[in-house]
Amino acid sequence: MRRWNGWGDLSINVKLPEKGLEILKGLIGEGSPGEDSPLEKILERVPASNAPSHDLVSVDQETRLHHAHGQSMPDWIDLRCGTLNKFPDGVAFPSTVGELDDLMEFAGENGIVLIPYGGGTSVTGHLKIPDTGRPVLSLSLRRLNRLTEIDPESLLATFEAGVLGPELEARLRAKGFTLGHFPQSFEYSSLGGWIMTRSSGQQSLHYGKIENLFAGGELHTPQGVMNLPPFPASAAGPDLRHLVLGSEGRLGVLTKAIVRITPLPERDDVYGYFFPSWESGVEAVRELAVSRLPLSMIRLSNPVETFTSLALAGHEKKTGLLVSYLNLRGAREKEACMCLIGFIGSDRLVAAVRKEVKAILKLFKAIPVGKVMGEAWKKNRFRMPYLRNSLWEAGYGVDTFETALIWGKVIPAVKSIEERIRGALAEHNEKVHVFTHLSHLYATGSSIYTTYVFRISKTAEDTLRRWQILKKAASLAVVEAGGTISHHHGVGFDHKEYMVAEKGPVGMSILKNVFNHIDPDERMNPGKLI
Repeated sequence: MRRWNGWGDLSINVKLPEKGLEILKGLIGEGSPGEDSPLEKILERVPASNAPSHDLVSVDQETRLHHAHGQSMPDWIDLRCGTLNKFPDGVAFPSTVGELDDLMEFAGENGIVLIPYGGGTSVTGHLKIPDTGRPVLSLSLRRLNRLTEIDPESLLATFEAGVLGPELEARLRAKGFTLGHFPQSFEYSSLGGWIMTRSSGQQSLHYGKIENLFAGGELHTPQGVMNLPPFPASAAGPDLRHLVLGSEGRLGVLTKAIVRITPLPERDDVYGYFFPSWESGVEAVRELAVSRLPLSMIRLSNPVETFTSLALAGHEKKTGLLVSYLNLRGAREKEACMCLIGFIGSDRLVAAVRKEVKAILKLFKAIPVGKVMGEAWKKNRFRMPYLRNSLWEAGYGVDTFETALIWGKVIPAVKSIEERIRGALAEHNEKVHVFTHLSHLYATGSSIYTTYVFRISKTAEDTLRRWQILKKAASLAVVEAGGTISHHHGVGFDHKEYMVAEKGPVGMSILKNVFNHIDPDERMNPGKLI
């Protein structure tokens, strides 16, 4: 059963290690936990529905509450503090494409706004209820979750777009295949949500981002159905798949997704390494990226994230031994950088690639530490978001920010982003703990994934204000560094004011004209993206 006001399953709790909490107190001060608002109190805020009745639409208060938010920091603050004040007027659960079309027609006839809902894991405000004065219907695709076709010869599978990550993988693995798309939200996010936000899985170096995996499908728009055949390649003008990818529900509802699948690999191993400095680590992983060796992932933590990760591991004795070993090998505790590298494929291929990687990393004085760290990461990779619950209960807010830049800009951008965030609350006499890793690497550059922890305030308004200051500082640093405003979290409501810096006036006018043509009544998820 999912938490109604936090992340994940109610039965799973990831405890914050005492050592980690002590370090955090020393870095930014002791947290002041607020009192969580009870469910009953927030349900009292859900008003009567303004939507006309429909057999497929539920106006139940708790159902509307669950579909009124995602997992962005403003959503989180509203839920924890009991200040959520906008709710859909109803929630629909179509079981067939025919029912979905009926609901879209119903919405058009009654001036209803539609917000497509997949897994509810958005961290950038994709599910924010707009101020339009019109009734709002949350259109849950949860029941459109079937595997309808698999083509082992062409390595294609067709799913209904509401299928969640674990369901999708279970159905493919039963037939010997995988999609290989594992974002951190994997357990609760949907295939349609991945496509509509241009998601990236943790092993994208091997499998590709979702735009590499999305071969075609069907988009149901206010102007009719848009068919996207799964051609292996085409030179017939612009690829309309890329109009759908990242459209965030503004063009319509994705009902069918055809995806490129891969046979399950013989080996899927992750090994750990340490570098003596951030600069040597960045140069080493850049060398790996441009070598185009068939690796599944490369993830490099900067010194502060390395230190923080070891503190949060909760194994003080083992961590102490590791730190001593690294010191002996020339990697000092506050300068060492942890790196995880994924090897995938047949036994023979993995052996050959490991040999090549070893030769490259030796040039940069990398210290191998085997598979233990990699196995621990694989075991816990979907549990890390649960620390968000534990940190809040200890009086701290945690959020993340990501971008991507070409290689020459990576190190200066990390420095600038961290400095801007770290000092953003200085006027309020508040400190911020900031750390970064490179999570997705390319021959031309890398993504940058930054996490920041700050103390929550006694009031929801002040906590939100602190987050807004931090978010703006990070966003402006990215724009000034020449990075994208989002590598894989999408745009939603939280990033849209920075879109013009990336797309330019002409690009923005193209997007607006496309949206106005497909959805002249602004029925589809208005207020997002642009």
